[in-house]
This record gives sequence, C-alpha cells and structure tokens, in this order.
Amino acid sequence: MEQQVKNIPFNKPYIPAETEDYVLDALRSGRHCGNHAWNRKCIDFLQDRFGFGEVFLVPSGTAALEMGVLLAGIEPGDEVILPSYTFSSTATCVLMSGGKPIFCEVDPATMNLDPARLEELITPRTKMIIPIDYAGIPCDVDAIMAIAEPRGITVMVDAAQSMNSKDAQGRWAGTVSPLAAFSFHETKNFGCGEGGALVVNKPEWVQRAHFIQEKGTDRRLVLDGVQSKYGWVDKGSSYLLADILAAALYAQFEHMDEITTLRGKIADAYREVTEPFAAAGHISIPQPPAGSTLNHHAYFIILDEPENRARFISLLKERFGLSAYIGYVALHSFKKGLELGYKPEDLPITEDLASRIVRLPLYTELGQSDDDVAFAARAVRAVLTEIYPQG
Repeated sequence: MEQQVKNIPFNKPYIPAETEDYVLDALRSGRHCGNHAWNRKCIDFLQDRFGFGEVFLVPSGTAALEMGVLLAGIEPGDEVILPSYTFSSTATCVLMSGGKPIFCEVDPATMNLDPARLEELITPRTKMIIPIDYAGIPCDVDAIMAIAEPRGITVMVDAAQSMNSKDAQGRWAGTVSPLAAFSFHETKNFGCGEGGALVVNKPEWVQRAHFIQEKGTDRRLVLDGVQSKYGWVDKGSSYLLADILAAALYAQFEHMDEITTLRGKIADAYREVTEPFAAAGHISIPQPPAGSTLNHHAYFIILDEPENRARFISLLKERFGLSAYIGYVALHSFKKGLELGYKPEDLPITEDLASRIVRLPLYTELGQSDDDVAFAARAVRAVLTEIYPQG
C-alpha cells in the first residue's frame, strides 16, 4: 500500500466564523486607531478572565517588551538577565534602551530560564530579569521573584507563548510579576496577525505606562477628563493596537477554551507516541511542573544528536508532509551575541539543547480533525522508530 502524505504545516492561523463581522464593524465605525471599542472589549475580557492589572494592547509582543523596558527605566549601562534560548525580541528590547543583555542557562525540562543560575549573574548593575514561558510552560516566577525583589530588580515575564496557562500554584501566567508581555502574532494560540499586550501589575506604574503608550504624551488625562489639553511629558512611542486588529483578536478570545482544548488533543497525541522513546533514553520531552495547566502552545522533543534532529525533520517532511521546526538559535552564539562578547561555549547547556530541539506542527485547525491528529502522531512515531529501532 502506498504511504499516505498530507500537507501539515508547522502553523496555520485560526479564523473563527465571527471574525469577518467583527472586523467589518470596526472598519465601518470610522474609529480605526488604538484604544477604541474593540480594544476595550479585549482589555475587559483579559482583566475579567485573568485578573490582570492594567492591560495595554500594543502592535506586537516586541512592542510590549520595549514598552516594559522603558517603564522599568532601563538606561545605558544597566544589565538585564534573560535566557539565551529565546526569540531575539527578548534581547533587542534591552538593546533599544541602551542596556546590556546578560544571558542565563535554561532548565532542560522546560527550556525556561534556570533560577539556580541567576544569582551568579547578578551584579550591582543588574536592574531587570526577563524570563520567558517557553512552549506555554510558565517559568518558576516565585523562585525568580525571591531573588529579584530583595535586590530591587524588576521582573518582566516574556509570556508571549503562555496566555491561558496556569503555573503549579494555579495562577494565570502574567499575574505574579510586576510586568508581563504577551504576543498575538499569527503563530500564537490567539492572534490577529500582529499584536501584543503589556500587563502592568504595579499600580504606581500605570499612569506612566499610559504616557509611554501614547507617544510620551499625557493624552490619557484628557481622555479621562482630568485636564483639557495634553502635551509631551515622557519618552514613548506609538504603542497602540489598531481597533480593526483588536476586533479580529476578540473573535479569538471568545473561543479561548475551545482553542485550548483542540490544541490539547494534538499535544496529548504527541506525548503518547513520544513517551516510549523518552523512557528508553533516546529523546527528551517537556516536563512541566506538577500542577501546572498548559495552553498547549507548542510540543517539543529534544533528540540525542544534532544529526538525528536534521534527519527527523527531513523524514517527517519528505515521507509524510509534516513541517517541524528547529526552534530558536541560541542568541549568545549568533552574530549579535558574539558582538556582545559571548562565545558559544559560555552557555554549554543552552548551546547543546538548542542544537537538538524540534517543535512539532501544532495549530488549532489541526485539532479539528481526529484523522489528521492521528496521522501526525503516527508519522512522528514512524520516524522516531526508524531513527531509534529499539525505541
């Protein structure tokens, strides 16, 4: 019998049925810029569901990080600790303010920043820590905050991938640290093409955050009826999400539980077929903290050798039509990291893991077809069996 091949991409944006009506409503309103009706709907939803402090909808997750760094007062000479295994935005937001990224090793069980490695990196110049929630797995924010708070160091969680995840204590991602940045890029669970949110859980920072979002002006005070005109009062930029995009985003939010359930079906199927290979010691699979509840943003495996990673990705595509992805290139060992004075051997754990990790295709629409979920899982098992025959 001829082997079946399907076209299963790494990611595909999900478009709920209501999206077109909501976007047309925003378009016809004549109020297209930020902080109008559909922005307000999204903000209210997020605050009601998650108990966030103030929510600022912004053009991207990158913009949320930049805004958070500005709000934290990072200046030239300040040091900011973050994992090397992350997207470039986590580091470039620091560079944009003149700060210096200080790269930290990761925990292989989660690929999140390893709190046990933090204290050795702290100096009198350390002003901020930016951990990430990789694959939707919340970082150990309590351990990080316990180190940061007594030293007056601000923590901003790069929660780009973890909206609708809960940590081991049952708290929603983004609710514990003073700042949290989310992404609504099309590759995320809930997206609008490009978009993001900065959550400010520190009340005394909220007013300044409004100034920064509104291009460094106090326009917010005029909108609130506090004063009759506004002017230039601070640093800032146009950190606003167009209302048309917010309308598309709200359609995603209305289906948040359904989207999470569908993605969970895929992650569960992958875990079932990869666990035997992990138990045999051939690969590693995610080990989220006990008690955590994931949004199933991603499912990754870590193969034993870089060569087997390349073979795994190639065979999945050629024989079954599945597109897997390598994950991040470790920032410390790429061009900009080298310019900052890092060498690949400076973070051997991260360097090694980044060379062996693979993210499997996982998107909401895939979860709508039980046949496609089963096919993808069988394909992963077949390729792993070929690479590790005794698995």
